[in-house]
Formats: sequence, C-alpha cells, structure tokens
Amino acid sequence: MGNVFQMTQVGNYAYNERYGGVTGPDGKGTWGGLLDNEADNFCDPKDLNSEDMVEFLELIYQEERPSSSLKPSLDLEFKKRARVIIEEYFTTDDIMSAANELKDLGFPSYHHYFVKKLVSMAMDMHDREKEMSSVLLSTLYAEFIDPPQVYKGFCKLVESADDLSVDIPDAANVLAIFVARAIVDEILPPAFLTKQSETLPPESKGIELIKRASKSYLSAPRHTENLLRKWGGSKNITVNDVKIRINDLLMEYIVSGDKAEARRCIKDLNVPFFHHEIVKQALILAMERRSAEGLILDLLKVVHEEGAINASQISKGFNRLIDHVDDLSLDIPSARNLLQLLISKAASEGWLCASSLRSFGKQVEDDIATKNFKVNATSIIKEYFLTGDILEVISSLETVKYFPAVAQPNAVFVKKLITSAMERKNREKEMASILLSSLRLPAEDVALGFRMLIESVEDAALDIPAIVEDLGMFLARAVVDEVLPPSSLDEVEVAACVIRESMGAKVLQLSRSALKARLSGERILRCWGSSGAGTMGSDINDVKDKIIKLLEEFDSGGDVREACRCIKELGMPFFHHEVVKKALVVIMEKKNDHLWGLLRECCSIGLITPDQMLKGFGRVADGFDDLVLDVPDVEEQFRMYVERAKREGWLNASSSAIAVDNGEVP
Repeated sequence: MGNVFQMTQVGNYAYNERYGGVTGPDGKGTWGGLLDNEADNFCDPKDLNSEDMVEFLELIYQEERPSSSLKPSLDLEFKKRARVIIEEYFTTDDIMSAANELKDLGFPSYHHYFVKKLVSMAMDMHDREKEMSSVLLSTLYAEFIDPPQVYKGFCKLVESADDLSVDIPDAANVLAIFVARAIVDEILPPAFLTKQSETLPPESKGIELIKRASKSYLSAPRHTENLLRKWGGSKNITVNDVKIRINDLLMEYIVSGDKAEARRCIKDLNVPFFHHEIVKQALILAMERRSAEGLILDLLKVVHEEGAINASQISKGFNRLIDHVDDLSLDIPSARNLLQLLISKAASEGWLCASSLRSFGKQVEDDIATKNFKVNATSIIKEYFLTGDILEVISSLETVKYFPAVAQPNAVFVKKLITSAMERKNREKEMASILLSSLRLPAEDVALGFRMLIESVEDAALDIPAIVEDLGMFLARAVVDEVLPPSSLDEVEVAACVIRESMGAKVLQLSRSALKARLSGERILRCWGSSGAGTMGSDINDVKDKIIKLLEEFDSGGDVREACRCIKELGMPFFHHEVVKKALVVIMEKKNDHLWGLLRECCSIGLITPDQMLKGFGRVADGFDDLVLDVPDVEEQFRMYVERAKREGWLNASSSAIAVDNGEVP
C-alpha cells in the first residue's frame, strides 16, 4: 500500500519549474490546453481577455442541475457513493482503488461534485487528509476527471466559501491554500483567480480567499516549495528530487548513449505515474539540443517497446508539452514547429498514437519579427507574379528570410506563396509551382509549409472555395517536381493529425489519386493549363530534357568543353543542381565514372557553384527510396561519392555538416 502511495504521491506534481511556475508572461505562464477535450462549448480559462468567460461559467453552473435523463434518486446515489469513496480513501490511502471506484461509478458530468466534496471534507480534517486530497486530485486530473469538471468543482467551492465558514472558521484560508496548490499542480489555470474575482460579491469570503491565494501563497518567495510542503509534503522522495534525477539520467544518457543504463535508472526511480515527466524533459532536451534528437527518440522508442514507459504516460508527456508550448517558445522560438516534427517522427515510428494527443491551440498572434517577414514575403511574391523573375526572388528571399527570431521562415514562405497563388489564376499557380521547384529549400521545410496549409484548410476554404482541388494539385506537383519525396504525404498526414473525411484528408486523397494515375507526371505538370505561365513550365521541362540529352551525349564520348558550354547556355544557374543530381544517378546506375570528370570540370571552372553541388547531392539523398529499386547499393555508393567529392574539394567539411543536419546528405 505504501508503495502505491509513493508512486502516485510523486506522480501528482506537474509544476513546471522551468518556466517559473505559475507566473508566466502576462500571468499565463503555466496553463494551457485546459479545455482541449471534446467539450467544445467551453472557452479556455487561460485566456484572461475572454469575453465568453461569463457564458462559460453560466454553462458549467447549469450543468450541475440534474438533467431529465438523470433521476434525482440517481443524483443522490452518486453523492452517497462519492462520500463513501472519499471516506475509504482517507482510511486506506489507496489512490488506485479510489480512482477505479470513481470510474466504475460513472456519471462523469457529476465529477465536479466529487471534487467539491473531497476538498470540503478534507478542510475540516488534519493536514494528512488535506495533503491526500491534493495528491488524489492531481492524480485523477485528465485521466479520470475531465479538466472542465475539476475547474467547475473549484468554482463551486469558492462560491460556497461563505457557507463553509459557518462550520470551518478558517475556511477562507484553507481553501485559499487548496486553490493555490491546484494552480501549482497545474490542475487549475492561474486565470482562475482573476475570473472568479469578477463574478463574486466584493465582501464575500470568496473574494477574501482569492486575494489570499494570490498575494499570500502564490506571490511569496519560494511559493511552490512552500505549498508542496504546506501539509507535510511527500512521505518519501520529493518531486524536485525526482525531476533532478530525471534530468541527470537524461544528461548522462546523451553523453554515454547507453540505453541499458538509462532503462535501469528509469526503473530504479520507481515512479511509473510520473513517467510522463521523463517524456516531457526528454522532448525539451531534444528541442534544445538538436544533435541529440536521434538518441532521445531512440530511447523513448525502446522504453515504450519494452514496456518501461506505457503508452498512456507517453501521450501524457507529449500533452503536457503541448499545453506549455507557447511558454516554451520564449526559450526556444521554434518550439511549436519542433514539437510537431517530433510528434510526426514518433507517430511514424509507431510508439506514439497521434490521435491521443490534444490539438495545438492556435497561436494568439505572431511576433513583430514574423509579421514583418510575412509582409516582406507577400511583397516579394506579388512582384514575382508581375515580373516572373526567379533570380530576383531568390536574391530577395535570402535577404529577408533570416530575420532574427522568425521561426521556420521557409515554411512560412511556402504557405504564403501557395495561398497567394490559390487566390489567383492558373498563370500564378503555375508560376508558384515553378518557383517552389527552383528555390533551395530543404524538403522538411516545404513539408512543414504544406502541413500548415492543411491544418488551416477549413478556415481558408471560406476565401478559396476550390482549395481542396488546388492544394491537392500543388502537393502532387511538388512530388513530381521532386521538391518533396513521395513519403512526405504520409508524414504530412500524421503530423497534421488529419481526421478522416475532413477537408485535409480530401486534399491528401486527391494528391495520391493524381500521382497514381496513368501518365501522372505529364498530367500533373500540365495541371494549370498553358495560360500565361504555361511556357515557363515548358521551359523547366525542356531544361530537364536538355540536361538528360547533354549528359547522354557526353557519356557517349562527347567533349567536356562542349558539355560545359551547353550547361552554361541553359541560362539557369539556380537549376544546376539538376545536372549534379542526374549525373550522379547515371554514375551509380552504370557504375561508370565518366560523368564524374564533367562534374569535376564544372566545379573547377566555377560553372557549378558549391551550393548547387551540395544541393544536387542532397536531391539524390532525398530520392533513396526510389533509387534503391534500380540501384540496391545506392546508399553505399552515395557515401563513397560524398567522401570523394569532399577529398576533391567540391564539398567542404562545413558544408557537408550542414547538409547532414538538414537531412540532405546522410
């Protein structure tokens, strides 16, 4: 029995010390995702400026009245059995037994009464029962009692403060501690205090306890530690001790890479109800230290497969991070996008069920830097649609996309480009596809841009009626143009948590159907017709044909100077990576180094720049899944040629390292 209490005693604390506990920016620092469940008629209590909060409170108060489907006798029976569960819990200290009995009792819409009864009974008892009540609430939160029911239960307690004071003289003070403790344990939002103060009479005990909770308990130095120990705290190991040990074992694992030792340390912690904290800290570490991402994901996958951390705790760890992603963005500007990428990878590897996660709340507003970037990107796109000057776009984009503090500028530009094109005619759509295939953008950034488009497709449909058809063709065209590998469609679907029968699902279905059709490549390349920019599309295809022909001619015994002249006359230096790519493919297919000499000459005279050379190698790496069908040893050959190119000075060490980090050159 003691062992169960020890595990759950630790597992109840979810205080986020990393972000300053309760007092995040604008008073919202530690709350997120309270109402991300299916209760769509609730507003988010973390929104201090929400005009719907009064309506929200009225709705939850109305819910307490027995519905016509729930007879008064059943109402009384629930309250009677709830009291028995609480009394048995205070006697046995068995958290799991209480949790299971509450679950078996049913009527989840009445769980707010359980919350209210638990706290009100503990208020008139010893510190032991008060501590046990806080532990139980934190353990039951989300998994056994829905967040709105916890919120509603505390609303009822505050509202009843005057009545409770009749039997419990210091009720306002005790209840203030319970409320402050709930905020520290992250089962109530800090905004709870502000919202409640707006609905209570000025002279009520409720106002008094709100002030005490805010000024006496949550504003005091070391308030978190004081609140956690107010009623005696944990009987054994403290939450802070566990968090420190988790951090130590993760840091040691990153240095050593010893999965067996890490698994042993996790087992020795003996806190299965707190394993979500391991997941949460590991994910934060992966976002802070990108080089350690692979190691960390491998560890989480292994401990999940071996049952050391169960699926529920894995999901809970991700959900805790989703709840605080906006706060995390203060330290890691791209935290939201990085977390979405981690979710995508974990789901694709099979150790995370994406459907079990809460949805990402929409960002309240873009920061100034991102807004400025979007304004500049829009200007660049509009000018491009007028002039068709791709080189000017490349030059302008290089100037603006590295604005400080702008998260994922490439993905933002892709989204803005395609959205702008979908609002225009076929000419601009064709121009957008051509520009997308001409820019030097990592495939993962382009995929992220498409994922952002799919996530917002429902809203955009109001302004773009044909968005499903247009976006589906843009996605298929990106695959045909080799801007994205075919596998990106599956990755985008998983990362965007696409729901069946949704507009996002229809977009992906249309893309897949278009790609599977007979002569799909030719049809997709002509999907925007021949109006206006059709000749530009033909130019790109003609260039690809010319590259193939000049390489074939050179491989048949042509002159290197003539081949270089033909490459120069293409007049598309930003497209020279295609020469590198196709030459490398031929070299590996035929196991003939004749074309290597052409690449050497192009590099030595500066015809093909190091950037284009690197991009060409990267495009080959992106196509491994398809190439392996014709060249089984493609990866082995490719690595050999990468090393050879580095020795000959085509790829310097720093460029290669960058490429590896971007996933372009393995």
